[in-house]
Amino acid sequence: MPLPIFWLFALIMLFGAAAVVLLRNPVASAMSMVASFVGLAGLFVGLNAYFAGIIQILVYAGAIMVLFIFIIMLLDLNTDKKKAPKMAPILGGLGIVIAFTIQLIGVISTTPDKTLPALDLPAAAANFTPGTQIAKNLSANSLPDVHLIGQSLFTEYNLPLQILGVLLLVATVGVVVLSKKQSN
Repeated sequence: MPLPIFWLFALIMLFGAAAVVLLRNPVASAMSMVASFVGLAGLFVGLNAYFAGIIQILVYAGAIMVLFIFIIMLLDLNTDKKKAPKMAPILGGLGIVIAFTIQLIGVISTTPDKTLPALDLPAAAANFTPGTQIAKNLSANSLPDVHLIGQSLFTEYNLPLQILGVLLLVATVGVVVLSKKQSN
């Protein structure tokens, strides 16, 4: 990925994330999160992780943000009157940011420049059932990311996936029930 395009997507992601925290309107904050997701998807595509980038747009920027905005609209959140900011939380937040920045600089400066070993995809094909699409792709020296994600999701992580779906459904129904006006 060319460096200017990386910085463009990184800045989109960072400004979107900052706007999520700084904007007071919940809908504007949710839309800023969409901008942050788009920047992250651009970075995934720049890393040749096309599937992860497309899923980032479809699932997070599409479906989940529509759900968030739907819930925000149902809750009928009104913006509160502006209050004078207190200095203790601001100074605490700045202290945490400075501490993490110092730690990040320390880790980056002491990390040795090592190159990763080359992937031996045909040897990895022996770990899968011969004749399957995953084994064929690995034997052809291509990485079958979509097949591996699908196989992992629906074999090893099927129960957590189903639990997550039920949890999201219950949360949505709960918001609808809580947002209904009480009529006495």
